[in-house]
Amino acid sequence: MTILESRINPQDDTFKANREGMFDAINALRAVESSVIATEEKVRAKYHKRGQMLPRERVHLLLDRGSPFMELSTLCGYKMHDDKDGSLAGGNTIAGIGYVEGVRCLIVASNSAIKGGTMTPFGVQKTLRLQEIALQQKLPVVSLIESGGANLMYQAELFIPGGKTFANQARLSAAGIPQVTVVHGSSTAGGAYMPGLSDYVVMVRKKAKVFLAGPPLLLAATGEIAIDEDLGGAEMHTQQAGTAEFLAESDADGIRIAREIVRGLHWNADKPDVPRLAAKAPRYDIDELCGVVSSDYRKPFDCREVIARLVDDSEFLEFKSEYDKQTVCGRAVIDGHAVGIISNNGPITTAGATKAGQFIQLCCHANVPIIYLMNTTGYMVGTASEQGGIVKHGSKMIQAVANATVPQITLVMGGSFGAGNYGMCGRGFGPHFIFAWPNSRTAVMGGEQAAKVMSIITREKWIKQGKEIGEQEEGILKMLEMQIINKFDEDSHPFAASARLFDDGIIDPRDSRRALALTLSVCRESQRRELRPNSFGVARF
Repeated sequence: MTILESRINPQDDTFKANREGMFDAINALRAVESSVIATEEKVRAKYHKRGQMLPRERVHLLLDRGSPFMELSTLCGYKMHDDKDGSLAGGNTIAGIGYVEGVRCLIVASNSAIKGGTMTPFGVQKTLRLQEIALQQKLPVVSLIESGGANLMYQAELFIPGGKTFANQARLSAAGIPQVTVVHGSSTAGGAYMPGLSDYVVMVRKKAKVFLAGPPLLLAATGEIAIDEDLGGAEMHTQQAGTAEFLAESDADGIRIAREIVRGLHWNADKPDVPRLAAKAPRYDIDELCGVVSSDYRKPFDCREVIARLVDDSEFLEFKSEYDKQTVCGRAVIDGHAVGIISNNGPITTAGATKAGQFIQLCCHANVPIIYLMNTTGYMVGTASEQGGIVKHGSKMIQAVANATVPQITLVMGGSFGAGNYGMCGRGFGPHFIFAWPNSRTAVMGGEQAAKVMSIITREKWIKQGKEIGEQEEGILKMLEMQIINKFDEDSHPFAASARLFDDGIIDPRDSRRALALTLSVCRESQRRELRPNSFGVARF
């Protein structure tokens, strides 16, 4: 393969300005994540006083010490519904991929430190996405539950999607994917079915409360008077109802039991052999990515500079390099995993679309995963492009992306506009994983373009109506343009996109190689792992 030679000068003023701008974007991301943790910390004393651990402490205790943990969708629901300032971001769920007793698992914890762990509309969507990952990647699920159930103020947005989470649990079990649940506190109403549909359930004595209707609702509905412990306490469920298999004495004891359950699965005994090449570090420091790419998505950069800092030994075998300059395709290795890479140095042309479509098919033919490094304004427009068949050729590329048979992982590192988002395997095309940098932007088009389109349409409408366009009208058009630009800037911001789960999380560019390496490993293992499915999932009798 060819060694990519960087033309970047780290001492250059542009590099330094890019670096500072990217650091500002990263710091803004960390500030939001820190504000969520600060919200959790406010109840630390209360939790410890009643003998409980904070949800994030539970997660840390569950994970193997010193092992990697990739937290997912930390900005889910950012500034939506009850989250006024970003301090409730995350969908009231802490989740990610980590190791328990050496087994790679999907970890899900109710964030009961925030609004009692009640589920928000986007918290439900996050749960659905996590279940999709668990099923597709064949990952055991360990859940640490303490939740007040659905946020009733948003029940119209929660009720029906929430039912799908139960269906998914049943399907995970039927597929042969084990689900281990520790109930640390309340899990009521619909939330009671989460442990009920799990394969292994641990309940903490005097803390767990699992019932379809709590004492107040029971009294209102039937007139019956009952206390929490009789109605849904841990001892009742382990000794009488049989809902739980294990009774724990504390949060820590429940997590200890969960770890023992995972160990007893012997999951790694069937771990498939995934051949890898010898891993080599890139020849250029990945820290330089923050200076290679501007925090302003409108400023172009050569995607090869990014590739050189992500791939092993900075080697890249470029495909059809002379055929089209704006869509870059090629073969490389990331942490020992052979990959195909598709990236952008401009809009996608007719030639670029056909080139990418062919390359995707070749990767599928060779069973090589595809990494999309997205930075595009979309497909090329104009008379020449339309006459050249951009719709036809763009459709070929989209068909190839939609029907690819290999793992596809997307990294949005700049612009993600128009149908370019589709052709570069955006969320709608089901990439196995998709991450974004804090400088990225996702929208149907740029705000300036949208504003100009609406201004032209409004002007033409006025002319048809015979309206004179004077200074006042020009001022109205200008104001309209600014309103649209501001709205697009707000809605296309990476925090807004991540809040809506358009990605699986915003990452520091310097973490990109590690994120790609981990997810490639997950995808390759899942491709080869054989499960032991049954018809209906494991049921209690």
